[in-house]
Amino acid sequence: MPRNRRPQNREEKQEEIIAAARRLLIDDGFDSASTARIAKSAGVTVNTIYWYFQDKDELLIAVLDRILAEALATYAEIDGLPLNEQLLWVVDQLEQLHGLVNTVHARVATSHSVAAWHTGFHQLAGALFADNLRAAGVAETDLAAMSAIGTFVIEGLLTHQHDDVDKRAVIDLLVRSLTATSGPPKVASSDVAAAQAHRAPARRISSDSRGDREP
Repeated sequence: MPRNRRPQNREEKQEEIIAAARRLLIDDGFDSASTARIAKSAGVTVNTIYWYFQDKDELLIAVLDRILAEALATYAEIDGLPLNEQLLWVVDQLEQLHGLVNTVHARVATSHSVAAWHTGFHQLAGALFADNLRAAGVAETDLAAMSAIGTFVIEGLLTHQHDDVDKRAVIDLLVRSLTATSGPPKVASSDVAAAQAHRAPARRISSDSRGDREP
């Protein structure tokens, strides 16, 4: 007699569905990865998918959470590398998931749950980037703006194709610019001299006035 298949617990079956969805979403995109195809790949029925996930967006978020958890585990291992090497790693990871990144951006406009996940992801990425900038000596008042600049540059690298040499040149320049001495804008020496010359008569008048007073 054929051996009965071992009963699966809820977590195992859920992981199989997520793994199947991950493959199809990355390879074929959100629209092509129908729940019917995901169910067939996972060896379950479509109704089973909806038993575990409210809708396809919730399944997408489960896939994103798995990928993010794996990325954070790897990031912890490279945390000691120079900032430019960390950013190049981030760009490489996002390039490998280019189709999924596009899916998230497309779903943000129509799905509140995906939009909330996207916002949370940017907040997490921004916090990690800010920690690195803070460690490099960037002033607290500059962290938000500099983190935003870093995000714009990385998104630009993902939007437009660049070879490895160009990507490294851009990232290296970004890191040098962001970690340079920050603070209030420097005043030209000529402006300082003019300001001092303007204040000098006032100091002399004040001194003369004090000299005329009786002790």
